[in-house]
Amino acid sequence: MESSSIIRKTAVDLRVAPNLIDYEGERASFSWPVVGRELAGLPGGGINIAWEAVGRHARGALRDKVAYRFLARGTPAYSVTYERLAELAGRFCSVLRQLHVGKGERVFILAGRIPELYVAVLGSLQHGAVVSPLFSAFGPEPIATRVNLGEGSVLVTTDALYERKVAKWRDRMPTLKHVLLVADDGGTTAVPGTLDLATLMAQTPSACEVAPTSAEDMALLHFTSGTTGTPKGAVHVHGAVATHWATGRYALDLHTDDIYWCTADPGWVTGTSYGIVAPLLHGVTSVVDREEFDAERWYGILQDEKVSVWYTAPTAVRMLMKAGSDIVKKYTLSGLRFVASVGEPLNPEAVWWGKEVLGLPIHDNWWQTETGGIMIANTPAFDIKPGSMGRPLPGIEAAIVQRQEDGSIKVVKTPGKEGELALKRGWPSMFRGYLNNEERYRKSFAGEWYLTGDLAQRDADGYYWFVGRADDVIKSAGHLIGPFEVESALMEHPAVAEAGVIGKPDPVVGEVVKAFVSLKMGFEESEALRMELLGHARKRLGAAVAPKEIAFLPSLPRTRSGKIMRRLLKARELGLPEGDTSTLEGGA
Repeated sequence: MESSSIIRKTAVDLRVAPNLIDYEGERASFSWPVVGRELAGLPGGGINIAWEAVGRHARGALRDKVAYRFLARGTPAYSVTYERLAELAGRFCSVLRQLHVGKGERVFILAGRIPELYVAVLGSLQHGAVVSPLFSAFGPEPIATRVNLGEGSVLVTTDALYERKVAKWRDRMPTLKHVLLVADDGGTTAVPGTLDLATLMAQTPSACEVAPTSAEDMALLHFTSGTTGTPKGAVHVHGAVATHWATGRYALDLHTDDIYWCTADPGWVTGTSYGIVAPLLHGVTSVVDREEFDAERWYGILQDEKVSVWYTAPTAVRMLMKAGSDIVKKYTLSGLRFVASVGEPLNPEAVWWGKEVLGLPIHDNWWQTETGGIMIANTPAFDIKPGSMGRPLPGIEAAIVQRQEDGSIKVVKTPGKEGELALKRGWPSMFRGYLNNEERYRKSFAGEWYLTGDLAQRDADGYYWFVGRADDVIKSAGHLIGPFEVESALMEHPAVAEAGVIGKPDPVVGEVVKAFVSLKMGFEESEALRMELLGHARKRLGAAVAPKEIAFLPSLPRTRSGKIMRRLLKARELGLPEGDTSTLEGGA
């Protein structure tokens, strides 16, 4: 899956000295215990994410530095210093203690990107509770499902979301003891069966001793949807903070004077690991925007907030591409020095678009809910092979493996050979289990290797290339076809904004490739355009790989984290059950 071109990095591209320059040297000398010494640790031993992220800074040189700038349409920006953030987290911690919430009990948070969400996450971790953020776009059933699976004790939400999505389902969540409401109008609430968070915060002290948590104490519970069945709760521990620190340094290249913007919602693991934890560990100022995507607004934020490091998703990049390059010319983005993306593979065209339109290539990286942090990345000093996820970060050992009939695996040494991406155990943010599903967890490993379920290739230079999910790969006439490769080729056509590819059963060849595309502004679907796209793909990919059918859709179904839901396209095409759609963007 080599790209025909490589983006060579020069001094112009490196506007500050990168944290990772000598890749091979850093990998050779790296050790997780050394990273651990970069963290403060608790005075009595142990480690706590909230203390590392906020508490220690609030007592040091960064106490007066802005930790967050919260933006919302029609209201002035609201800045919170590290000292103030620690005070608010301490008050929330005290609220939980006054409510007699025990260490290890689960706090679910259902809210948009409002300050109270971030305070509740940090205060819960400080208390020793387990935090599980939820998408505010979830409907009542997925909310109840997750709260029940996680045996939630506390739910933090807004009065509007409670009324619309929780109140009528409250009796179906038997473990829920307390609901803490935030008033959408900034005042107080008086809803029967709930408590007003603002009142509780005002009545409690800010001093709240950090719980004596250990590296293996459960800290975060992130739900990830499978193709069938109920969501899986991936368990993460306080010791994961070492990975958040290391990846913030290497993959996102965070420096203390950066202005950082992670566009991900904390209801998705990226929004927690890299919207909350990692930037605070490095003492940077983060921008948080409450509003949904709007190209003009986003460019305005990059300009006005002088964002230097921007972490976003392929969906957002494609939407910016769809909006056109003329908009960018109205804004000055001179402060921006590094752009990264995660959520699904970034098409080569999008990488080049970044370089041509933003003046910076977009750096793809790869990880999963289960890995807890970035594992493979394109870092600032790397030459980029557009379409590649990059190389494993220091402290991460990756391999391409093939499963054997006896349940064992064989590590593939030959460059370019396709197999399953595997990671060797041992990084601190590796998930410690699927909640109440030990058998599923055990099946995720073969000896010392975690099996990701992603098919990939490694080239001769050590760069990894995503092929597709193991259950997404199309088998046609003896060929294994990765949907991403076909989607990337279609997106090279000037009319295509997004593409999703599935295998459609065929009695002769097993499966034929069918593509679903949405078009950019200014293009309209027609039979002539359909034939043009089929010809383009055939020319680009060859007859064996190119799609045999193309359908036009106004937009493609995707998760809130930006992944195109190929399985949903396939289910709808074949009239099959759609499975878990709770993470579907725009869902109830």
